[in-house]
Amino acid sequence: MLDMELIRKDRDAVASALAKRMDLAEVTHALDEIQQLDQQRRGLITEIDGERQRRKAEARAYAEAKRAGREPEVAAPEAGRRQIAELETELDEVQSRLRDRMSELPNLPADDVVPGGKEANRVVKTFGEPPAIEKVRDHVELSRMLGLVDHERGVKLGGSGFWMYTGLGARLEWALVNWLIERNVEAGYEFLLPPHLLLDTAGFAAGQFPKFYDDVYHLDRRSAPRGQFLLPTAETAILGAYQDEILETAKLPLKVFAYTPCYRREAAGSHSDERGTVRGHQFNKVEIFQFALPEQADAALEAMIGHAESLVEALGLHYQRSLLAAGDASAAMRKTLDIEVWMPSTGRYKEVSSVSWGGDYQARRAAIRYRERGGKQTRFVHTLNGSALATSRLFPAILEQFQQPDGSVLVPEVLRDRLGSDRLTPR
Repeated sequence: MLDMELIRKDRDAVASALAKRMDLAEVTHALDEIQQLDQQRRGLITEIDGERQRRKAEARAYAEAKRAGREPEVAAPEAGRRQIAELETELDEVQSRLRDRMSELPNLPADDVVPGGKEANRVVKTFGEPPAIEKVRDHVELSRMLGLVDHERGVKLGGSGFWMYTGLGARLEWALVNWLIERNVEAGYEFLLPPHLLLDTAGFAAGQFPKFYDDVYHLDRRSAPRGQFLLPTAETAILGAYQDEILETAKLPLKVFAYTPCYRREAAGSHSDERGTVRGHQFNKVEIFQFALPEQADAALEAMIGHAESLVEALGLHYQRSLLAAGDASAAMRKTLDIEVWMPSTGRYKEVSSVSWGGDYQARRAAIRYRERGGKQTRFVHTLNGSALATSRLFPAILEQFQQPDGSVLVPEVLRDRLGSDRLTPR
């Protein structure tokens, strides 16, 4: 969440940044309520502290009078303790309401992030050219011709929005996952395999709860009284793994990555550019993550973007990089750049990686800090994450961009040894 001190000191700057993502009237109302609660909280703390000091003095006077055999001129200490307890209860309620309101605010977009939604996204880089294909087949038709994906049996097993890789399709998917894992290890990231079931605290820490609470699959409270859900992305698990920790400053930036299936309740697309494996309720993704010092964040973001793009380039895919507008980026992120591959069948680009800088927003929610060099004071780290990469989008892009007139598909050179072939041919 945001820094309360920043809201106190420079409310106008905070309001201006939030207005890139929210209606200005909504921003004003939210900040008014937050500042009112903050004033109540500070006033109660001052009152409690003063009351404690007064009660201590009265308790000493009461005890001295009793020892001297005099009738005390002040009330018994129990009365003071009850009054303090009532004030503390009121403080707890105010702090809980303040925390709820603060947790609902999105992150402050970076200065170079513009307001608006998808229409305001800006392409900042293009790699290669769209392949010239005389008769374009879409990836759903190609995967059926080549026997790579069984959509019907996937629906039979899981319902709408699920599929099953088969034969060389399963091998291609697994080859992509393994190749990505190896490349991320080579780039200096430590490999993690986290649980797929996470506690609700991890969802809050990542900034996905409470706003997107209904977008994930939850276990019922009888099975999971503490609250558990299926992870929607490995980002949630990686961040949650380091909750409430003070990281060693000398080891920052800390670079880790994880492979996981991702589970999301979002509606599977029936639109032509979201058919097949492009969007569903379960898909594979390899996620890179960095915990960095504030002064390391810019370099870390550039390095992560460059690394993710190097993976797409090594596969030989045509893509573009876009800087997302505030309304199209994750609410927890200050800045997001999407790497989008070309889909010939629709004439559109589809995101295979979002690389984002969160500033200290997630670290505040998760209480992840570092100790300043030579001092005792701790500060919040900065977090960065990115897909490296989402295979359910790579898979159809490979089929469509490398399709041949006879219905076969050329295998990217970096994957040929893993599949034992340079071409996928119709059955």
